[in-house]
Amino acid sequence: MTSRAESGEPEGLFDAPAEAGTAPEPAAAPVSPAPAGTGAGQPLAVRMRPRALDEVVGQGHLLGPGTPIRQLVDRDVPMSLVLWGPPGTGKTTLATVVSHVTSRRFVEISAVSDGVKRVRAEIDLAKRELGMAGRQTVLFVDEVHRFNKAQQDALLPAVENRWVSFIGATTENPFFSVISPLLSRSLLLTLEPLGEDALREVIHRALTDGRGLGGAVTLDPAAEDHLVRLAGGDARRALTYLEAAALVVEDGAVIDAAVLEKAVDRAAVRYDREGDQHYDVISAFIKSIRGSDVDAALHYLARMIEAGEDPRFIARRLIVHASEDVGMADPTALQTAVAAAQAVEFVGLPEARINLAQAVIHLSLAPKSNAVIMAVDGALGDVRKGLAGPVPGHLRDAHYKGAAKIGHGQGYKYAHDHPGGVVRQQYAPDTVDGREYYRPTKYGAESRFTEVLARIRSVLRGTADRR
Repeated sequence: MTSRAESGEPEGLFDAPAEAGTAPEPAAAPVSPAPAGTGAGQPLAVRMRPRALDEVVGQGHLLGPGTPIRQLVDRDVPMSLVLWGPPGTGKTTLATVVSHVTSRRFVEISAVSDGVKRVRAEIDLAKRELGMAGRQTVLFVDEVHRFNKAQQDALLPAVENRWVSFIGATTENPFFSVISPLLSRSLLLTLEPLGEDALREVIHRALTDGRGLGGAVTLDPAAEDHLVRLAGGDARRALTYLEAAALVVEDGAVIDAAVLEKAVDRAAVRYDREGDQHYDVISAFIKSIRGSDVDAALHYLARMIEAGEDPRFIARRLIVHASEDVGMADPTALQTAVAAAQAVEFVGLPEARINLAQAVIHLSLAPKSNAVIMAVDGALGDVRKGLAGPVPGHLRDAHYKGAAKIGHGQGYKYAHDHPGGVVRQQYAPDTVDGREYYRPTKYGAESRFTEVLARIRSVLRGTADRR
C-alpha cells in the first residue's frame, strides 16, 4: 500500500550566482522587449533575485522576527553564517540581500575557481575598508565545501576577528565538509527545497514582473504543472526553463507543455503527482522490486525522477519495502535503503539518483520475504481483537518501593544467568501465550533463523528435552 499523504513539504527561496566582488544588480527591464542598457542580458533568475527580505519566498523559519538573518539585517550585527541547502533554495539570495539592505560591501568567492590567494587578498581589503572607512564586508564563499582544510583555515582569522561577515554556502552536510573551527564560529542555517506553492509564486512573479518577462508571455496550467515538476524544488531551474521557453515564442504567446518540452529538451513524462499516474507508477515500481525485475524497477525510478517526483518520497517507499518485502531474508537491505535516504538529504538530485538506483538494484536482487510484515500485522490483529491480557507478574516493574509486596518481579529468571541466554519462562500474556507471529521463510539469510527460532521456542516452552 502507498500513502496518498505526501503533502506539506517545506518551502524555500531562490538564489542565483552573483558576480564576484560586486554589489547586487539594480532592477532590470523586461526581457522582451527590452531597451538597451537595462541589464536584460542577465539570466532571468538573476533579474528576479529578491532585493529585500520581504520579497523572499518561503524559508519562514529563517526569516521571522529575532532570527539570525533578521538580526544581521535589522540590527547590522556582524556574524558569520553557514547556509546549508539544495541548489536553488536561496543561499546566494540571502547573502546578497544582506549586503544590499545593510549597504555592506559584498564580495563573492567561488570555491570552485578561487583559492587561498584570492581569499587572503579580499580579507586584506576588507580590513582596510573596516579600518579606514568603517565599512563592513560580506564575504560570501559559494560551495565552501569544495575548499580543502588549508583553504578553509585561511578564513579563520577574518571570522575570529570579525574583519568580515562570513557567509558560506554548501549543498553538502557541513558537519562532514566544513572544518570544525570554522563551523563552531558560525551559525548553521538549514534551507529547505521550495514547495510547489512557493515555486508557483516564483513563476507567476517572473511572468508578470517588469524585471522578468513583464507579461510578454503566459503559461498554460498544464505547462505550469510540468514546469513545477521539472524544477524539483529548485527555483533557479524553474526560471531557467521558463526563460528558455519564452525565447522560442512570440510576444503574447501562450507557452504550453509542448513548447516547454522543446525548450528544455526534455520529454514530458505523462505523470500527475496528484492523480492516478502518481499511484500507478509508484505501485508498479514497488511491485517490480518485489518481483525482482530490476530493469523494470529502474525504468519506473527514472520515470519518477524525470517527472520531478520528490526523491524523499521515493526513498521513503524503499525503506518501507526493505522491511515489508525483503526483511530478514537480507537484513542489509534496510541499511541500504536508509543510507540512500540519507544520501538524498546530503547531496540531493541529480547526484542522489545514483544512490537511489543502488538501493533499487539491491532490493530488486535480494531474496524476498514478507515474514516481518506478517509477524507485526498478526500481533496487531490480536491486540485489536482484545487479546491484550495483563503482563505476567514476574515481568512487571519491581524497582519501586512496595513492588515486592504485591508480587511484582517475583520468580523472574535473568536470562544471562542461563546457558545460551535463554531460559524457560513465560513472557507473553496468557491470552496470546504460544502464538507464533514470526515464521521465517527458507529464503536467503532468513533460512538460518528457522532452526535458531525453533531451538529458542523449545527452551522457552520447556520442550527442549523432547525434541
